[in-house]
Amino acid sequence: MKTAYSQAIDLLNKVATEKGFLASADDIANYRRVWARDGVICGLAGLVDGDAKLVETLKQTLITLAEHQHDLGNIPSNVYFTETGAELSFGGLAGRVDTVSWFIIGVCQYVLKTEDSAFLSKMKPHLLKGFELMHSWEYNDGDLMYVPRSGNWADEYPTQGFILYDQLLRVWAIRSYLKLNSDVALSGKMDAITAKLTKNYKQRGPQDGIYHPKAYAALSEKPYWVASLEPAGYQTQFDAFANSLALMLDLGNEQDKAQLIAYTEATRTSVATQLLPAFWPVIEEGDEDWRFLTNNCKYEFRNYPYEFHNGGTWQMLNGFYALGLVQHGELELAAEVLSQIDKLNAKEKWSFYENFNSKTTEANGVPFCAWSAAGAVLASQALQGNTLFL
Repeated sequence: MKTAYSQAIDLLNKVATEKGFLASADDIANYRRVWARDGVICGLAGLVDGDAKLVETLKQTLITLAEHQHDLGNIPSNVYFTETGAELSFGGLAGRVDTVSWFIIGVCQYVLKTEDSAFLSKMKPHLLKGFELMHSWEYNDGDLMYVPRSGNWADEYPTQGFILYDQLLRVWAIRSYLKLNSDVALSGKMDAITAKLTKNYKQRGPQDGIYHPKAYAALSEKPYWVASLEPAGYQTQFDAFANSLALMLDLGNEQDKAQLIAYTEATRTSVATQLLPAFWPVIEEGDEDWRFLTNNCKYEFRNYPYEFHNGGTWQMLNGFYALGLVQHGELELAAEVLSQIDKLNAKEKWSFYENFNSKTTEANGVPFCAWSAAGAVLASQALQGNTLFL
């Protein structure tokens, strides 16, 4: 009888192609593409597992993305191969900002694991172009990138502005690169971003140099890092992906981390899936953001309360939460998270659904979703001491 882990590895092998990882093994056209963030996340799982085919598929994913990088530096959201060539998408209703960071993270983590210096040399111009583009997205040269609504993985959720998730991905990308290359300017930029995140995304009382003094003064104390800051003020939702990255990257002091883990565990165990919801609390009809949520979709509305980004449970995301817990020595909690990930992945004979309703535990989205398997692999390997450079 196959284990949960072997089921996950089998699915990753099924979506491994000569051009890179596909998003799903299901025959749904939009998912039969090489996606930047999906492909890199699947590849990171392959790296920590060590399977030669999966490691090579990450390399091919990165080559595909690099070959189709925009002249200005952006990395495609996805690449679709047809008989006549490749079709590119850089986003839907808005361009995607996080693809650049995921690409850089993927290249650097691959090289750190494989020591393939020739590949690093080949990719370096693409990495530097990506860093330059992210700097331009600061607009005011103020260290934080400005992200449009729909500009990242939560593409139908109404966050915008200086979104924490995107800033932390950039920090991780720079850290990964600096492990391989010395760069004084990038090192200074990383420190400046980290300092601004630490100072501005939690209320810490009066301080000098606050980015948005009026908004900061009105920000209530939270046990977590808030989702975003924009000129009109803070978006104070709990963003599980961002806060998982905060744990992984050691953002803040020990009190910050203890408060965050206490909050995430209370939240995780309060929902039916026993895993973190993507954003919390849910946006419901009558709330101020409901109009922005319901209009922010190209074809059909999916973000009903407790589903998809609006409080839905994603196994992929919780895999990164487990990485954060392991980073802080919370091995028992990480094992509990992995157990719940496996339970959801196993539903309907190991269908690896994209996400689940956090209230009813009903499956949502696409089955045989590769990054749902990747989340389980990343968590499992971290518990065995095989993790990524953070």
